[in-house]
Amino acid sequence: MLAAGIWLLAAFGTSRPTALGLDAPAAQFSAARADAVLGRLLDGQRPRPAGSAENAAVRDRILKELASLGIPTRTSTQMSCFSENRWSTISCGTVTNILAQVSEGSGKEIVLMAHADSVAAGPGAGDDASGVATILEAVRALKAHQPASSREMIGHQIRGGHPIRIVFTDGEESGLLGAAAYLRDSEVRARTGAVINMEARGNQGPSYLFQTGTGDARLIDLYARAVPHFAASSLYAEIYKYLPNDTDMTPFLAAGVPGYNFAFIGNAAQYHTSLDRRENIDPRSLQQHGENALGVTDALRGADFGALKSGNAIYLDVLGGFLPRLPASWSLGLSVAVFALIAWARLRQVGGQFEIRRSLLAFLMPPLLLVGAIGLGFGLHGLASWISGEPDPSFAHPLALRLSLAFGVFAVALAAARAASAAACWLWLAGLAAVCAIWAPGIVPYFLFPCLVAAPLLLLSRGSELALLIAALAGLVVWLSFNHGSEAIMGLRLHPLFMATAAFGLITLLPLLAKARGLGIGAALSLTVAVVLAAVAGMQPAYSSAAPQRLNLGYLEQDGEAWWLADPVPHLPASLRAAAAFSAVPQRQAQIGYAAPAGRARHRAPQATVTRTGDTVTLDLAAEGQGVSLQVPAKAKLRAVTVGGITTPAPEKNLSITCSTPDCAKAQIILRLGSSEPFDLTLVAYARGLPPEGDKLLKARPVWAVPSQGGDRTLLAAKIAIPGR
Repeated sequence: MLAAGIWLLAAFGTSRPTALGLDAPAAQFSAARADAVLGRLLDGQRPRPAGSAENAAVRDRILKELASLGIPTRTSTQMSCFSENRWSTISCGTVTNILAQVSEGSGKEIVLMAHADSVAAGPGAGDDASGVATILEAVRALKAHQPASSREMIGHQIRGGHPIRIVFTDGEESGLLGAAAYLRDSEVRARTGAVINMEARGNQGPSYLFQTGTGDARLIDLYARAVPHFAASSLYAEIYKYLPNDTDMTPFLAAGVPGYNFAFIGNAAQYHTSLDRRENIDPRSLQQHGENALGVTDALRGADFGALKSGNAIYLDVLGGFLPRLPASWSLGLSVAVFALIAWARLRQVGGQFEIRRSLLAFLMPPLLLVGAIGLGFGLHGLASWISGEPDPSFAHPLALRLSLAFGVFAVALAAARAASAAACWLWLAGLAAVCAIWAPGIVPYFLFPCLVAAPLLLLSRGSELALLIAALAGLVVWLSFNHGSEAIMGLRLHPLFMATAAFGLITLLPLLAKARGLGIGAALSLTVAVVLAAVAGMQPAYSSAAPQRLNLGYLEQDGEAWWLADPVPHLPASLRAAAAFSAVPQRQAQIGYAAPAGRARHRAPQATVTRTGDTVTLDLAAEGQGVSLQVPAKAKLRAVTVGGITTPAPEKNLSITCSTPDCAKAQIILRLGSSEPFDLTLVAYARGLPPEGDKLLKARPVWAVPSQGGDRTLLAAKIAIPGR
């Protein structure tokens, strides 16, 4: 009951702001006012990918909002390309950034940033029109502050402190193109002192500070003083490195610019789909987003940017109300110290009586709990998946599987508690803190901070039940808060993370459970309930209209043949199979997916005029559509790509060059090769949507399935022969 209560406290009792209304004081951020801005920007709520007519229409509305605030604004249009070593893509396109000078001042600039484009599949109210509206409302509130001794109002401008600039980037969804274009100017890079990026990967939940870059100790101190509600952890950046996501912050961090990356990530089922709509955004998320933007911007105005770069910090928020933090350089020494204190407490408690067999058995219980919980998680999730026939059976209805996993980990904890001891449990946590201090510092506070509470209690109280309870509370609050928040990352499909975080929390409770009666019966009952709930989870529909399956449809013409395409989901819906003769298994055409014959090709294939001079190949494209991609094989040994005068280094591997705006269809692309051999490229021109004959597939797509990311597309593909040198 204690663990369940703390989990519910983390879920529903975390400190979060109340959404303020239209009548809020002018100098405060108001979610209602930001929502009103959002409504004006998203008239019609249509997708606005870079280069589209709707993208231009929304840009005009943003310019109108900035004009109403009296902020000098200009736009900058240019070709941009960007890539990273870990990508297998070089992204290009013509983008138009909006640049607005909010205030003059001295020193380097504070950049407030959000991206104005969306994916092609949805209106992008959360991602990232909410960021645009948040910045507009935050700047309005900032300008409404009463003049103070350190600042004065001159006309519509705020004078004093660091200058503030708004950058609304274009083409973020196409590969961070707007941010890369902005930073291409060396003078811009030199005058940028700090960046605040407002993002979203969902439409609910806290506004997390999930990325700052290296040397963040003073940035975190400033954040802690500037905002009233916290949602931050040094672990988030560790996790983010392994997620297939990037934001406009990436080029800024690569350029050495410090800053803050904020996002709310709850209800990610609607992210990058047609359900990312204004009415689905939680006003409290918008309020916290705005308080973060306003508070940190105001705090940065008087900051010494030279002093912001410092050592790293380890930190986590406690139920949104506290932000304990320490220099990362202290983590190893403190971890070793608390390990020694806990060991000393154990030696004082047992005196000279030390039972080796019992102590070894107790020492095995924490890792057995962890391994057993993760293993049982695979079993329970596997059972639900087997019954459901889907790899993520709880995507739309997670409650039954969540409870199943919770009862499962509790069953393992009850089984492990019989031989557990307080010293063994806390020594494991302190030891893991020391190991993580060396290999993964971001996770250290989850082990170290509870141990800092437990070590003196164990030493001074000699293991009294009250001391064990207080220590367990510290561990449970830290780990079960993480457990609740972890579900927003990838749902219960990432069940090992759910089980591991729950297990670490329950390790702190094992010494108290060890004194309970009926552990065996309790473990058996918990396991039975867990299995039953897993079966119930498997019998529920995996998807719903509110949490739909992501399923893009396509039309492809290649080599004179036409094909209908569908994403390679585990089980293609029967209604789509009835509408077209899709293959039994996914196939590789221009992309991997289910394919159904659609007759002969009836459109003009994309073409390219090829000129080769030594190791340089020039392609003059002649295609139709909203963008193109070029698939380059590894044997070409591609070393660099130039599009629209922008040259990007390339790794010598299989690579996709995408140019995602309509002007790309007539672009010139220059390849610099390391191979003298002939080879073939695949040139694909794409347009959003399907031809009229595809209406039958659109009608056959179930209501619990929607397009996502790039959405439904028409693809025209052709082989382009590149001669040898």
